[in-house]
Amino acid sequence: MRATWRPLPAWPYTAVEHRKSNFEVSWTKTLDDLEREIGYLEGTDLLVGVVAGEDQFRIDGSLKAGFKVRHNGAEVSFETPTRWRLVFHTDAFPSLQENLRAISLGLTALRAIERYGITTTAEQYAGFAALTAGGPDPARGAILVERAGGVTEALKRHHPDHDGDPRDFADVQAFRKSQAAVAR
Repeated sequence: MRATWRPLPAWPYTAVEHRKSNFEVSWTKTLDDLEREIGYLEGTDLLVGVVAGEDQFRIDGSLKAGFKVRHNGAEVSFETPTRWRLVFHTDAFPSLQENLRAISLGLTALRAIERYGITTTAEQYAGFAALTAGGPDPARGAILVERAGGVTEALKRHHPDHDGDPRDFADVQAFRKSQAAVAR
């Protein structure tokens, strides 16, 4: 699974006081572990949001080498087959890598709840499924439009009146609106 990185114009959550971490792993291991945990949940459409300028991202949705962020926080969201879209975020640590590591370790801990038989129906994810990932995302809407074969098809497929996900519908609408603004 490959992550799509997206810029957040500002940190959309309440800032927290930084904690000291003892995370001593490489950037590659952090991203590999995060991807592994999301894979265990059968997650798809991985989005990683960071507060950085558009100039820090490549066209393919990855970070440029030597990227700079304006805020240390990380937001990770992904689709799951049974729990809709899950969103996790933190800025509790001084660096982006530490915050991504914290999310990865948090996912490991949540998965352990099922692994140890405390629950079998994934209740531990219910609150996270109710969170949104910082508002409508036109870039994600573009992906949904491409998958559906066009804007009209995507709007029909994701419309809440037809059992579509309201967030997917909002993202497609945001994409349509961004395209209309470009056309003017």
